[in-house]
Amino acid sequence: MSINFAKKPLIYNNDLKTKKLINLYVNMLKPRMIEERMLLLLRQGKISKWFSGIGQEAIAVGVTLALKKDEYILPMHRNLGVFTTRNLPLSKLFAQWFGKASGFTKGRDRSFHFGTQAYKIIGMISHLGPQLGIADGIALASKLKNKNTVTAVFTGEGGTSEGDFHEALNVASVWQLPVLFCIENNGYGLSTPTSEQYNCEHLADRGLGYGMEAHIIDGNNIIEVYTKIKKIAKSMRENPRPVLVEFKTFRMRGHEEASGTKYVPEALLKTWAKKDPLKNYEQFLKNKNIITDAFEANIKAEIDAEIKHNLDLAFTENNVVFNESNELNDVFKYFDFHEFNPKTEEKELRFVDAISEGLKQSMQQHKYLVILGQDIAEYGGVFKVTEGFVNQFGKERIKNTPICESAIIETAMGLSIAGMKAVVELQFADFISSGFNPVVNYLAKSHYRWQQNADVVLRMPCGADVGAGPFHSQTNEAWFTKTPGLKVVYPAFPYDAKGLLNTAINDPNPVLFFEHKALYRSVRQLVPTNYYTIPFGSASVIKKGTQVTVISYGAAVHWALETLTKNPDISADVIDLRTLQPLDTETIFNSVKKTGRAIILQEDSLFGGVASDVSALITENCFEYLDAPILRVASINTPIPFAKPLEDGYLPKNRFEIALKKLINY
Repeated sequence: MSINFAKKPLIYNNDLKTKKLINLYVNMLKPRMIEERMLLLLRQGKISKWFSGIGQEAIAVGVTLALKKDEYILPMHRNLGVFTTRNLPLSKLFAQWFGKASGFTKGRDRSFHFGTQAYKIIGMISHLGPQLGIADGIALASKLKNKNTVTAVFTGEGGTSEGDFHEALNVASVWQLPVLFCIENNGYGLSTPTSEQYNCEHLADRGLGYGMEAHIIDGNNIIEVYTKIKKIAKSMRENPRPVLVEFKTFRMRGHEEASGTKYVPEALLKTWAKKDPLKNYEQFLKNKNIITDAFEANIKAEIDAEIKHNLDLAFTENNVVFNESNELNDVFKYFDFHEFNPKTEEKELRFVDAISEGLKQSMQQHKYLVILGQDIAEYGGVFKVTEGFVNQFGKERIKNTPICESAIIETAMGLSIAGMKAVVELQFADFISSGFNPVVNYLAKSHYRWQQNADVVLRMPCGADVGAGPFHSQTNEAWFTKTPGLKVVYPAFPYDAKGLLNTAINDPNPVLFFEHKALYRSVRQLVPTNYYTIPFGSASVIKKGTQVTVISYGAAVHWALETLTKNPDISADVIDLRTLQPLDTETIFNSVKKTGRAIILQEDSLFGGVASDVSALITENCFEYLDAPILRVASINTPIPFAKPLEDGYLPKNRFEIALKKLINY
């Protein structure tokens, strides 16, 4: 029989002690009073936006009090009670909302878009879904470290329509991760009612499809929330597993204040107003003679004084001042690069073997490094890079994943938040599009926003010239060189591949590591047998000359060398960029100033590619040294075709020789 939670009476069945009952009340009262003050400040134009959680305080407060203080919570923008119950300094919280420098994001983001390791709170981003997968990663770290902790993550009923929700629940269920998935079903996703959001009676019913335990809780009943979540969390610590909880509640104000509630039937608002979690609980405590009117007045006066004092601190703080150096320096976490020099012992390795050996030696270097990817365990990955790794490192560290790029990248970020390292193998670089959002909006921006690094390497098997067609042949580095906060590495030789991969794994920042598939088994080189590193931002001059500077990276470096071998009369500097972000402009400029000519060869299509930026940088910094126009040579602006004649026409191999001779003869 279905329960109408709007009309269900609030009955407080409990055996809690008086102190706990009062604690629940005070912790609900505080966020309500802060909200009421913020709504006033919003009307006064002193804050820019507000997402109200009035009527939902029992959920945030009850869940937070039911968890231990060292257990992570990932709240949403209506969960002010999580922050206040964890006792974040109000002055710092207010400074965050006012865009002041002492806020958690130094004025770089607003609302609850931040996290704090000190209080084990990881805030949301506007895309909602990614935090569900982040919770998976934090819970995975807990499981790997045998910590027996629970990770709680919040979403609204609207967020359950996102693919991230499905992916995160599926991963948590397959791996039996101790994640408490909390759905606040508050009736509307902005203005869209639940009847248009999903086609099942209860969102908790979805738990069955994931093989997951699920519960429905009256989200306006603080005692029910606290006691049931406390019991569930205790059980999850003893028997690690995910649990889905649907909290039935209601949003009494607009999605955000500007949108209002005109779309909500007046009768429905009145019905839920009668279930106000704070007012009803307050009356219950008075009826039981647990609190009095005098107690209520005194505690409200104390909270009001605390709010006023901390508002004064935030208001009187000077407005944030732009400092370009500070802004740029916070994009990445500082990386104290340690150079491990290779010893003299070498052996000939294929490109693919050098990557495999680098991964293996990094696994030995870092106890808390985990590799994630599709088919990477017993099968060894589609390119056999991790073949045999399971036998050496075990399935806990070499984890086969479901086919869900978004959730796995988010899981890797969660591992980083919990103090671990992660390498994710994208089966093909093309498939990163299914996980694009967490890369460019979460991994890339977290350190700049709230100083949380993303210790994640994404391995990107890429490239054409293998007859694989439009969905397995892209070299899509330009998608990411455009995004501040990401490092992009693209080696062309086995020696560089191993050393740069080791550096990427040591680097505490997100790195996209491109591996050209056509090089895997076609290029061999003597490679040191021991562990070594190569610094980022250091290009390699692999051939020296005087007539022209050839700039390239990846497989295109080999095409350039082949062309020069066929044309021994051309004297050229050949620069292999190796890393695209950071970019070694000094080596480029010095060479161009020497030769007076520059040609840039890339496999990616021409418009918007790396070659365009390199060309612009040369123009801006070396114009007076140039004796000819800078030339860019790239693939044509079409998707990558399958048939060999079409692929050959697409790629710039043959066009490069023509362009090079044209430049020399200019």
